[in-house]
Order: sequence, then C-alpha cells, then structure tokens
Amino acid sequence: MNGPRDIFTVKGLIVSCQALADEPLHGGDTMAKMARAAVSAGAIGIRTNGVVDIVKIKQEVDVPVIGLIKKDIEGSDIFITPTIDEVKAIVMAGADIVALDVTDREGRLETVKPLIAYAHKMGIAVMADISTLEEGLAAEQLGVDYIGTTLSGYTSYSRQAEEPDFELLQQLVEKVKVPVVAEGRIWTPEDAAKALATGAAYVVVGSAITRPQLITARYVQALRNL
Repeated sequence: MNGPRDIFTVKGLIVSCQALADEPLHGGDTMAKMARAAVSAGAIGIRTNGVVDIVKIKQEVDVPVIGLIKKDIEGSDIFITPTIDEVKAIVMAGADIVALDVTDREGRLETVKPLIAYAHKMGIAVMADISTLEEGLAAEQLGVDYIGTTLSGYTSYSRQAEEPDFELLQQLVEKVKVPVVAEGRIWTPEDAAKALATGAAYVVVGSAITRPQLITARYVQALRNL
C-alpha cells in the first residue's frame, strides 16, 4: 500500500459487535444479527472480535468490517491483536481492516511494525488503537490507515475518566492527517454527535448498543441512586 488508505465512503457510525466468552451473547450468530440490525439502521461499518464473528458478519453485511482478536498473553498488557498470528487469522477471515494495539508499552511501537507491514502486504488497512497523542503521532509515522482513541483510559499513563476523551480526539484531529476514529465510553447519541463535530471521521459505539448487560446495569444503578 502506498500511504494511508480510507476504505469508507462517508463519515458516520461504526458499531462494535463483540461478546467475550464469559458474556451472555457470546457464540452462535448473535453478533452477526447485531451487525445486520446495525447496518439496517444506518451504520457504515462494523468492528468485531474473533475469526468466527468476522466470518459470519462478513456474510451478513456489505459494509467494511474492522477485525481484531483479543488474546491474553501471560505477563503482557497487550490484548488487542498482540502478534502476527492474530493478524494473519484476521486477514484470512476476510476483515477489511485490522485493528491492533499501538501503545507505547513493552516495546510495542517497534514490535508492531511487522504486523502493520504484513496487513498492508495483504491489502488490508490498519487501525491503530492508541491512548495518548504521542502514540497517535507515532502510529501515523508507522504508516497506519486509521487512528482510534480506543485505549484512552486503558493504559496507566493515559487520561482516566468516565466520559469520552474529547481532549485527545481534538489533539489528534489537529495533529495527524490520517482519519481519526473516536472510540471509548461513548454512551449517548449526543456523545457521538460531539465526537463527529470535534472532527472525528468515524465514531465507534459498542457497549451502548450491543452489550445489554452493561446497558441494563446503568439503568439499575441509576434507579438505586434515587
């Protein structure tokens, strides 16, 4: 690939359809149905975890799919698409974009280089999940196609807050040339609209749409606080 490549045709909402193994909606075709419902309502893309869901969702919808594989590696904090093996699996599953951790932890800014190179060699775009402006700048230098605020709050040194990191989003929009994806703690349509107005090219919403146990918990907590 010769420079960053944006495969989306319009700005808008990307819905994250993910359910981990210990969650009620894990397995079967649940996430594929979630994806179909999201696209029918106007989502321009889907983000999903794992080979099975990537394959099934690609069969259900005709919008770009961002694929990742969450994998625990003992002694490591790198969780999102940590090695070349996951990248290869995501490519084989048919994802249009590979999402991976591009944080400044455990020498990741160096070890991630062959992962990005492999995805590009296979004609697949790369989304860098970062947590700080400095990581976003580094990711752009590494040649990624998208930069997402996904990991803000998930690294010890990034901003810790319950609301979306609009400050980081604004900084990235001002400093990088590749499309910036707002992701993380976006719970309301107003949050999503603010992210787009701030300059995000795309907004990823997951838990607020596709994780009913977390949505329910917010309602329950609000009622208990009365």
